[in-house]
Amino acid sequence: MKLKAIIVEDEANSREILSNYLLKYCPSVQVVGAAASIKEGLALIEKQQPDVIFLDVEMPFGNAFDLLDQLPDRTFETIFVTAYNQYAMDALNNHAAYYLMKPINIDELIKAVAYVSEIRAKENVLSDRVLTPKSNKVDGKITLPQQDGFQVLDVADILYCKADDNYTEIYLENKKILVSKTLKYFEEAMTAFPFARIHKSFLVNVNAIAKYKKGKGGSVVLHNGKELMVSASRKKELLAYFES
Repeated sequence: MKLKAIIVEDEANSREILSNYLLKYCPSVQVVGAAASIKEGLALIEKQQPDVIFLDVEMPFGNAFDLLDQLPDRTFETIFVTAYNQYAMDALNNHAAYYLMKPINIDELIKAVAYVSEIRAKENVLSDRVLTPKSNKVDGKITLPQQDGFQVLDVADILYCKADDNYTEIYLENKKILVSKTLKYFEEAMTAFPFARIHKSFLVNVNAIAKYKKGKGGSVVLHNGKELMVSASRKKELLAYFES
């Protein structure tokens, strides 16, 4: 499967170098256009509907995040390409699939493309398919520490867990429980069960997932209608639960 790619970069020399690298070292990528500004980039994205964009951070009249803010329902993956490492956290918060530093390291470029290719391939397999996790049962119990002792809960009843600083919110079908433990604690405590860390803030019961949606980083819809964001760095782990 060829990845349709767009390069958004204000420097002509940088656009040419990246395009040549992709042509030579990443045969799975087809560059369908390049833009020198946010305005040109938005128009090109709308026209081409790419799978991935290689996006410079600093550009005239705005930056990469200004472009992404105008595309809240985007379905493409984003690979940031920049000379400034201080944008790494902002890139992650904007669901970047990869973060490349200039000058571009060819090995890192190949890794970035391979990661996006794998994610897109898995997403395409899951399109229009009823999601059936590998593990279709959740057995066992977990204890939730509380001020006056602890509460015993069936793991199967947990839909998802949400981080709240040093606390975790446990969401059941019709109830929320606040526990004075970190999300990391529950991630480790439930490794034997089909729970996936889909975001820095969410740990989800895979059996509660009814639908997967492509988007900024993707999202899952639970059987109760609740939609949770999936960070790009967590997609691979989540989609592995639904492989045949």
